[in-house]
Amino acid sequence: MSSYKIKKINNIADEGLKLFTEKFTVSAEEMNPDGIIIRSSPLDVDDYDSLLAVARAGAGTNNINVERATECGICIFNTPGANANAVVDLVFPMLGVWKRNIYKGIEFCKELAAMDPDKVNREVEARKSAFKGEEIHGKTLAVVGLGQIGVRLANGGIHRQMNVNGFDPAPALANIHQLSPEVRICRNLDDAVGDADVVSLHLPLIDKTRGLVDDEFIGRMKKGAVLVNYSRQPIVDEDAVVAALDSGHLEAYLCDFPTPVLVRHDKVLATPHLGASTSESEENCATMAVKEISSYLKYGNVAHSVNFPNIESTPGDKVRCRLIVINKDVPGMIAFVSLIFADNDVNIESYLNQSNGTVGYNIIDVETTIPDAVIESIEENEDVIRTRVICFVK
Repeated sequence: MSSYKIKKINNIADEGLKLFTEKFTVSAEEMNPDGIIIRSSPLDVDDYDSLLAVARAGAGTNNINVERATECGICIFNTPGANANAVVDLVFPMLGVWKRNIYKGIEFCKELAAMDPDKVNREVEARKSAFKGEEIHGKTLAVVGLGQIGVRLANGGIHRQMNVNGFDPAPALANIHQLSPEVRICRNLDDAVGDADVVSLHLPLIDKTRGLVDDEFIGRMKKGAVLVNYSRQPIVDEDAVVAALDSGHLEAYLCDFPTPVLVRHDKVLATPHLGASTSESEENCATMAVKEISSYLKYGNVAHSVNFPNIESTPGDKVRCRLIVINKDVPGMIAFVSLIFADNDVNIESYLNQSNGTVGYNIIDVETTIPDAVIESIEENEDVIRTRVICFVK
């Protein structure tokens, strides 16, 4: 009989799902899951009493009430970088489609179907100058947000011989190390976008980024620049963008979020949320999500969580039980937990702790069973959010 129940929401690539071992059952109908694997559907964690973890097969987690999950001790994972190539593969072609007037040229070519074949070449030569475009070579690209997608886009700009500015309000050192040395890292937003011919957004949707691109933001941009949003729709104020397009301050808006207003505008190119829609991306995201949630449920390990600190530990051969303690990040918790073990004559074989400023996460391994009294005493502390015991079969 399987130990863990997984609820599948949305279509999750089979290449990932097949990585679940016999210790898991996976069903779209599961109503009392230990874990959920999901893509973009809205999820309220309060709907599931037994829920321990959610793995989002994608980068954004704005479809999940993460703050509430943290309060309940539910770990939320995402899959950073798994869909990065897919997004970058779409942004550069969209720039080319706009700059080279490809979409207008294709529509023109379709009109030729009704012509006499002997006249087609003459018509093409006579009208092709109307579709003359520009190269992106030598243009300045500003990448706002230097996560996995932003870094790869910035490096892609360098490979295309563009001048590239990069800005991130809270850069991750591991990502910055992957940047081409030719990318100019800017200290502030004004410096990044002020001289850019193309500004591409690659930010998570959080309170600070919602509505970030407003009249003031666009006013900082160079007149005639192209704005690209393959990040999240609410980051951009649609009314501000339309006003800037109408005034000529923006040359174009390229995005993955069509709306009735945008698709009617002749300076907008929109795709139907295709950023991560490749078979490779879906497989990568599903594979990473399954590995994350499997390791968490089986061992309590945390990797790529958006609300818990990263922490991983392999239990030793003699370890029989592992206690997970999730607590508010306050002083004294390690001493508090250790003392309870000592008071109950339980020897700790290994104790690991990590915090992220909000949550403290503890992995305590012992070579015996863990008495109920230990768990009860720990849970009496008002700063303890959740505990969990994982027993290993020997």
